[in-house]
Amino acid sequence: MTEEARKSGPHRLVLADEAATLRLAADLAAILKPGDIVALSGQLGAGKSLLARAILRELADDPRLEAPSPTFTLVQSYETPRGSVLHADLYRVRSPEELDDIGLTEDLDRVILLVEWPDRAGTRLPGGRRLDIVLDVDPANPETGRIADLSGGVLWRQRLSIAIASRRLIDEAGWDDARRDFMQGDASSRAYERLTRPNGDSAVLMISPPRPDGPAIRLGKPYSAIAHLAENVDAFVAMDRGLHSLGYSAPAIYAQDLETGLLLIEDLGHEGVIDGDGPIAERYEAAARLLADLHRHTLPTILPVAEGRDHVLPDYDRAALAIETELILEWYAPHIAGVTLPAVTQAEFARIWNRLFDEILEAPGTWTLRDFHSPNLIWLPAREGHAKLGLIDFQDAVLGHPAYDLASLGQDARIDVPAALELRLLAAYGQARRADDPDFDLAGFARAYAILGTQRNTKIAGIFARLDKRDGKPAYLKHLPRIEAYLRRNLEHPALAELKDWYQAHLPKLFEVG
Repeated sequence: MTEEARKSGPHRLVLADEAATLRLAADLAAILKPGDIVALSGQLGAGKSLLARAILRELADDPRLEAPSPTFTLVQSYETPRGSVLHADLYRVRSPEELDDIGLTEDLDRVILLVEWPDRAGTRLPGGRRLDIVLDVDPANPETGRIADLSGGVLWRQRLSIAIASRRLIDEAGWDDARRDFMQGDASSRAYERLTRPNGDSAVLMISPPRPDGPAIRLGKPYSAIAHLAENVDAFVAMDRGLHSLGYSAPAIYAQDLETGLLLIEDLGHEGVIDGDGPIAERYEAAARLLADLHRHTLPTILPVAEGRDHVLPDYDRAALAIETELILEWYAPHIAGVTLPAVTQAEFARIWNRLFDEILEAPGTWTLRDFHSPNLIWLPAREGHAKLGLIDFQDAVLGHPAYDLASLGQDARIDVPAALELRLLAAYGQARRADDPDFDLAGFARAYAILGTQRNTKIAGIFARLDKRDGKPAYLKHLPRIEAYLRRNLEHPALAELKDWYQAHLPKLFEVG
């Protein structure tokens, strides 16, 4: 977005010409999602249709989309990569009751609605997800200039601030001519855009605003604090620079706005460690050897972010490990397994896990990236050695047992890792560690691997159930059979005999195959 001033609304933008209006459309399209209403007001000739059409073309990823004005049809519908979009022009509507006949206000949570002359709708357009844009001719530049006043409720204030800060960061970094394309995000609240310049160069805009505290659930702390999830973008910056210092391929950071939570980072590309047939074994083994290389270092626990600003890596302590396992009790048990476990049964679960955590916490901690699996590993064939493997999504890193990340890789939540390949990964890791330290205890490591693999998959089973039940994201349920299979595989280890008995007695759903 262009120039901001605080005059007649929360955000006033001076649009010098049509190109500025098109940039505004691109910036808005980048943050729109189903349920949003963009209400465009202003006199005839103020530019409402121009802006609506430009937003539509961005959402449709089609700069030649015709998008005729719906002045006579009232509503035009479009299917886009971002979901269903409705474009309405209510200029000819004489009363709000007419909207009931055309069904414009039905299922608004499932579509993006662009509406011109929204005042004709009366109170039928809800305000919670509504962004109002009032357009007018700029008296200082009446030929091509427009003024846009943007305002919205609480839900829009942060989004507008982020959009304006994003535009400022992009322009100041010299990427103002880049096309912005929404990228599919992960299960978190972060968002990503790919920026592509006319010459083909690309970068990624990471949008990670400070995490708001959730409700206190234990000792006055929210879940995120207990589980040591990153609260702001500082953790990513710190770990990124730390990994770079060791010669690994974390994304270069081109520009940053730490307060808003914006990073413009290197685009490591699309090539991953899997193909249509599943894991590419050689690349998975390369990832295992990278972990072995990382774990041979004595690593710092305090990392610089900016001048006078450091990030302290938290310990992956008992409280964090435990609260993650409890997700299976809170979400998977009632929602997937259909059981409500009494307090005494949950207490027995905690007792067994605490004994296992005693073993894990005895070992010296190292950098644990925490999500070291296929979605976060990029293959870079032009680079050499460990730099062939691009690393992303490490902002939740903690100081934990070295087996955790190898278990993340060997029991990939998104794709089946055959047991034979998992053994190859353990062997490759163990061989690399013993080459550096002949006394490396591979049997003890394998025991910790089974414990932490069980802990991780117990957590993920709860998270995927929560994503469906609480967040309305059922797509993750397709991965549950894989998670259950990994749990069964881990529970065969003798160290987990007591825990296996508990699972069989109280969550037999885990042992249903097929």
